[in-house]
Amino acid sequence: MSFSRQTDRWNERFGGDEYHFGTEPNAFLASQAQRLRAGMRALSVADGEGRNSVWLARQGLQVTAFDISPVGVDKARRLAREAGVAVDHRVADINDWDWDAASYDLVVAIFIQFASPAERARIFAGMMRALAPGGLLLLQGYAPRQLEYKTGGPGVAENLYTADLLRGQFAALDILHLAEHDSEIREGKGHAGMSALVDLVARRPA
Repeated sequence: MSFSRQTDRWNERFGGDEYHFGTEPNAFLASQAQRLRAGMRALSVADGEGRNSVWLARQGLQVTAFDISPVGVDKARRLAREAGVAVDHRVADINDWDWDAASYDLVVAIFIQFASPAERARIFAGMMRALAPGGLLLLQGYAPRQLEYKTGGPGVAENLYTADLLRGQFAALDILHLAEHDSEIREGKGHAGMSALVDLVARRPA
């Protein structure tokens, strides 16, 4: 899908005052709080309306976040102001992001499953390059069983993750946690109900 069509799609989804995926952080991300330290440099990929980047900033991290939707980014900036935290929110297409411009202690990628397999491979490679030595990657996505649940996600089989796929794609990292599971999630109206999920925590070797 072209940049303009993607932008229009997400601008429409993020329109209005309601936060499409809510304002609370993703549950998997929040469950990893013990791995975070104040002062860490973090990048939140395809951050949407800011629920995850703002939560990271509230933990004391230095956060950069981007999304393709100017509407979403405006709402993310508002959420940060209301929370009293500073986040470097930017409007950017994930396919154009300069993964080599800065290095991060943490890269967060939550439900970024709008990319084709070829695009996904480039994005994953970029996220690995963006990690500083010893840096952490926290990623959650939908597994193929999500096509049966239909409670969120892309609805496109090739865009979904399996543990084996992630193990292969991130073979250059040390896998600290990798699990497929079915769990109920409540993230606004966008993600609601029983869901087939894959969680990954990985570290770039020092």
